[in-house]
Amino acid sequence: MAAGHAHNPMTQFELKTLAEFSFAGYDFSFTNSTLFMLIAVTLSAGIVIAGMRPAAMVPGRFQMLVEYLHNSIANMVEQSAGPRSKAFFPFIFALFMFIMFCNMLGLVPGGFTVTSHIVINFALALFIFFLCTVVGFVKHGFHFFALFLPKDAPVVMVPVLFVVEIISYCVRPFSLSVRLFANMLAGGILLKIFAGLVGTMILAGGVVGLVLSPLPFILTVGLTGFKLFVAGLQAYIFSILTAVYLHDAIEMH
Repeated sequence: MAAGHAHNPMTQFELKTLAEFSFAGYDFSFTNSTLFMLIAVTLSAGIVIAGMRPAAMVPGRFQMLVEYLHNSIANMVEQSAGPRSKAFFPFIFALFMFIMFCNMLGLVPGGFTVTSHIVINFALALFIFFLCTVVGFVKHGFHFFALFLPKDAPVVMVPVLFVVEIISYCVRPFSLSVRLFANMLAGGILLKIFAGLVGTMILAGGVVGLVLSPLPFILTVGLTGFKLFVAGLQAYIFSILTAVYLHDAIEMH
């Protein structure tokens, strides 16, 4: 039973309480998810501060990496949300760094992938949804409802199209959170299966298993590199969709 539990690819996603705490009937326990979110925040802030503090005329590799990330997200925000979106760049950049490290920390031995829990992703997506909605109403008032009316639509179709657009708009938090959740969950499961297969073939496969064990090992290394790429890509996709939603709220087209 213990061995089966150890090779269960789903155990890596289990929430574990590190310190119990409750207040007014609500559970505020400190979990492994909380710990790795704090680590992600610390790494994000620490790397940016450490990378930008020297401000050398000839930047080193670390400073160049931080500047590359900064400029890439800045260009993405301007292209996706327009020049009037610059005020939201710090938020989107912080969001990108946080999600990227939450994704990548799951690759560290003994680590935990925070974004493999949809409740975390949905909380972020719901905040973005309300932020975009508030920005839209602050900038445009009730004219913001025009976003849900396609231009040059036949009058007869307006009520139907309006309802469809409203539903499509309200589904955004779900699609945004599920996309990130599904990618990180599936990647973690595959990596765990292939990593466990290496040990299984060596211990139970005899000479043939020992000879063939490098194959799943090579696949594991390849999957680790691919998952590292996906971790950054999914953070970028989450950020660029946030910028696109802000564009709708700011520019109304």
